[in-house]
Amino acid sequence: MFWGADLTGAHFRDVNLTNASISHAWLIDVDIDALVEGLVINGVDVTDYVNERDPWFPLRTMIRADTVDGMVATWAALEHEWSITMSLAAALPDAAMFESVNGEWSLVHTLRHLVFATDKWFTAPILGQAFDAIGMPNSGSASLAWPGIDRDATPTASAVAEVRRGRMASFGAFLAAVSAAELQRQVDVAENGPHSILDCVHTVFEEEFWHNRYARRDLLLLAPADELSAGHPDR
Repeated sequence: MFWGADLTGAHFRDVNLTNASISHAWLIDVDIDALVEGLVINGVDVTDYVNERDPWFPLRTMIRADTVDGMVATWAALEHEWSITMSLAAALPDAAMFESVNGEWSLVHTLRHLVFATDKWFTAPILGQAFDAIGMPNSGSASLAWPGIDRDATPTASAVAEVRRGRMASFGAFLAAVSAAELQRQVDVAENGPHSILDCVHTVFEEEFWHNRYARRDLLLLAPADELSAGHPDR
């Protein structure tokens, strides 16, 4: 319980607030980006209002799919969203792939991190294959000794895109062939310990969903306004 706590300026990321209760509080200039189910503010259930206006709501509800068919559909939806993001990137100057917005990762850094995340949660523990050298750990994991990763690597955008396409194809092929029973098998994930394959798939989905959101947000800031189409839901 937090009682009398001053959380001004606090940032909550990757948190589970299921059944949380907030009272006697000030919500002023608060920005929340989350899966919303049963949100009541000042006695008013605002769930439907929020979700009806959230263009990402359909995909948000898919990333915790627990059936093979549901996961295959989720992956197809994620691939579609990434195709939009990469099309947006292709319309920009090549330098934009390496450009940071407000101190965040560039698109190349984001794609390199997704290669790492896929390798950590899928390629290594499930397929038993090695990490790709271009993978880039998140800051919380950067100090660990990740086998095969070249921390001094400076790959080209095209090289990163090629590895990324291969990882996406491999993950999609796995989902198309996996059985429901196999999803319950436990594997050992470096740094995080034993997890079911279902947990691993969900983590990959989460990484793909959120990093696409971040990449799309930043690319839209880099793109000239007259080049944007109505098909980008973050705009």
